[in-house]
Amino acid sequence: MPTGGRPTLTQFLIEERRRHPDATGDLNALVTDVSLACKAISRKVAFGALADMLGHVQDNTVNVQGEAQKTLDVVSNQMFLRAAEWGGIVSGMVSEEMEEVYHLPAEFPRGKYLLLFDPLDGSSNTDVNVSVGSIFSVLRAATPGQDAKPEDFLQPGTQQVCAGYAIYGPATMLVLTLGTGTHAFTLDPQLGEWVLSHPNLKIPAKTREFAINASNSRFWEPAVKRYVDECLAGQTGPRGADFNMRWIASLVAETHRILMRGGVFMYPRDNKDPSKHGRLRLLYEANPISMLIEQAGGQASTGRKRMLEVQPESLHQRIGFIFGSSEEVSRIEGYHHEEPQDTYKSPLFGKRGLFATPV
Repeated sequence: MPTGGRPTLTQFLIEERRRHPDATGDLNALVTDVSLACKAISRKVAFGALADMLGHVQDNTVNVQGEAQKTLDVVSNQMFLRAAEWGGIVSGMVSEEMEEVYHLPAEFPRGKYLLLFDPLDGSSNTDVNVSVGSIFSVLRAATPGQDAKPEDFLQPGTQQVCAGYAIYGPATMLVLTLGTGTHAFTLDPQLGEWVLSHPNLKIPAKTREFAINASNSRFWEPAVKRYVDECLAGQTGPRGADFNMRWIASLVAETHRILMRGGVFMYPRDNKDPSKHGRLRLLYEANPISMLIEQAGGQASTGRKRMLEVQPESLHQRIGFIFGSSEEVSRIEGYHHEEPQDTYKSPLFGKRGLFATPV
């Protein structure tokens, strides 16, 4: 067997469909379309400057988030749209790079699913050759066969039927859940096939590794300051153990590390910009990652409650996001619930603390 006995993505999807005799195969087809877009994006990322893929677009446009668009952002967005619009499987799409719902061209039939995606997460890292990825989520359409409306996408993450991401690193991988575990496929560059390399990923409940952007420490809420202080205190602190800190600034890369070896990721709500309740987007970043994490035995939270139970209010809603090994996520939630918000004074991040700014 060309894959050494390992199933391909196509074989995996067929086996999943056999468990549901009433399934039409539309979801399998959509996952296949998305996986094709990810293959194409992987090639563009790999060629980088040799294909004029690095840097910002020539007219210095910004997306709906107010972020300067990279050339690869625009190209990747188009690849997702072209791959998924034609097959009569979706009735609309939402992307980080588009302000409004994407309505399909008139010549294509409308289907029964909605596709939400971040076409190139972590694109600021492309110029320095750090791993980036694509994130996607699939929901059921409210009115199959008709153009989707914005409110149709405002479903809690518990309603997702599929979620996944591709990571473009030393190897290109597709990590996927259909609600029956989290599974990772590696792209075989010789066959051009996704091959199941890591079935049924499991996140250990305990960890001694955390990821957070410490440059925002002055804006953190007391519960987050307390948690990080305790980790940094090491063996002599209240946790009685040394922790390692990581920060890649690529959500996909952070997620992949946690799925492979455990850890906890924190991009919490803070007071840096009171108008924003977090940095990451709920519908096409936090929700799909949360589904993958939970299906692998981890937890995903706003810091106060389960992420997948949040009722979305807008297409590009931002939210605080904490996920990973279950014991650590539960601990952080507990600190939020028990700690009065104006009482904790950080010994490490205070004015005279370890990370103090000279005055």
